[in-house]
Amino acid sequence: MKTAPHSPDQPSPYEGLSASDLLAILAEKDAFITAREQQVQERDRAIRERDTRIKLLEEQLRLATIRKFAASSEKLPFQITLFDEVELEAALRELDEQLDLDGTPDDQGDAAQQRRRSRKRQRGFSAALRRERIELLLADADKEGALKTFFSKVKEELSYIPPQLKVIEYWQEKAVFAVTEAGGIEERIVAAPRPVPPLGKCFAHSSLLAYLITAKYADGLPLYRLEGILKREGHGVSRSVMANWIIRLEDVFRPLMNLLREEQNSCRYLQADETRIQVLKEDGKTAQAQKWMWVTRGGPPDRPSVLFAYDPSRSGEVAERLLDGFTGILQADGYSGYGAVCKQQGIRRIGCWDHARRKFVEASRASPAGGGKGKQGRVSKADVALSYIRRLYAIEREIADRSPAEKYRARQALSVPKLAEFKAWLTKNQSRVLKDSLTRKAIDYALNQWELLLGYCDDGELNISNALAENAIRPFAVGRKAWLFADTTRGAHASATMYSLIETAKANSLEPRTYLLHILERIGAADTVEKLEALLPWNVELPRFEKNVSAYPRNK
Repeated sequence: MKTAPHSPDQPSPYEGLSASDLLAILAEKDAFITAREQQVQERDRAIRERDTRIKLLEEQLRLATIRKFAASSEKLPFQITLFDEVELEAALRELDEQLDLDGTPDDQGDAAQQRRRSRKRQRGFSAALRRERIELLLADADKEGALKTFFSKVKEELSYIPPQLKVIEYWQEKAVFAVTEAGGIEERIVAAPRPVPPLGKCFAHSSLLAYLITAKYADGLPLYRLEGILKREGHGVSRSVMANWIIRLEDVFRPLMNLLREEQNSCRYLQADETRIQVLKEDGKTAQAQKWMWVTRGGPPDRPSVLFAYDPSRSGEVAERLLDGFTGILQADGYSGYGAVCKQQGIRRIGCWDHARRKFVEASRASPAGGGKGKQGRVSKADVALSYIRRLYAIEREIADRSPAEKYRARQALSVPKLAEFKAWLTKNQSRVLKDSLTRKAIDYALNQWELLLGYCDDGELNISNALAENAIRPFAVGRKAWLFADTTRGAHASATMYSLIETAKANSLEPRTYLLHILERIGAADTVEKLEALLPWNVELPRFEKNVSAYPRNK
């Protein structure tokens, strides 16, 4: 309400008004002012919400851009150091001295030193490779009159023998006997025994089947490329025929897979994870609907197994079926589907620091500073959290070669105090971060999973992360980019079986194609449990390659 300016020569507009009228006018003004103040507050609130929404959308846009165009490595360009690394090294040295004073046998220390030395790069070629000697000879005229001649090795080269197709012809010897029967003399034929092929009447030799499985599931070659490769080698095999072979082999390998599952679920420690797979023809689901490939890794150190299982659902019922009979320790991410089976079967569950760290990595990379120093030299809260987590991983790298008892003592002495310090920082900064931002989500996830994330410190045989299970999934994820999808449910189950055999062979230091050929040549005649157990990867007599894989890469 606007009022015209009052001139001293003019009468006041309020003259002649009663007190009640003046009070009414004042009340109207107060109501008007209050309404305007509310409008201003609503506008300011809307502006703040808009600015917050813009910040969140900008953060999501930066993350989407990074995921699409930036490198997928979790290593950040600016590795912030908020803690004195000398302090960590000193603590580790003190722990080493403490362990030595407490009676660590010298032979164990020597073994640890030997393992560290074995990490150094090995030069030359593997002794397991076939070698061919080529002698470079002098001409007779060049060595005429020499006291003696000798050879010295001057160079080694790695040669490649290209694959080739050949036809194996089986000629069965048969003997004819004259047998006297009641009605006279008859002929009886005795034939030499034939090997039992895995697929019965099939023209594919076990070596071809082993090659196709390894090429598709270990090397990520889709069947249409293998079709072209075989055609160039001299005999084309259609991709539909190859797909049929692989699907039929899933039934052949099923008894062996059942043994592996029983062996794994009887162990003490399992790691689990799951990833998406597209299956075009699944009853009750569209081709675009999400389906899942589950993976579990476990077993004693000398008998590890990696098992894949396909299911269109991600419900807890799948976890209950896969973990039937397991009563040990389960390490997984924060997915709630494992909760029911852990409660029902008395399974102890621990968390995975890789999953917690990954959320802070995304928050750091999506921040305006982009995972490093800003214009004012400041760092984000996600970078600070990552510094805490890097300290935990640094400790794990340092104690990687120690015994479980020594690992437990090191974690109690070094990791537990740092974890308590980290939790205090998370709790303090939780309310200081924008709600629904990536950093806030990462902090909330870490605090909600905190008791599970602490679990690895209670046992030296446990790992800080689910990295071994994730590493087993990685070949599947790489292959999925090449073959894109599974056509049918049977094809998805067959893929799970083939990945299980390949990754279990690799976990047991076996070359996958060699192991597959070994079991394909024998599984047709494996008609007893004892014969099937002889085909398990830790029971076969095959060359083993030396492992050189660390669960805690340096760049993390």
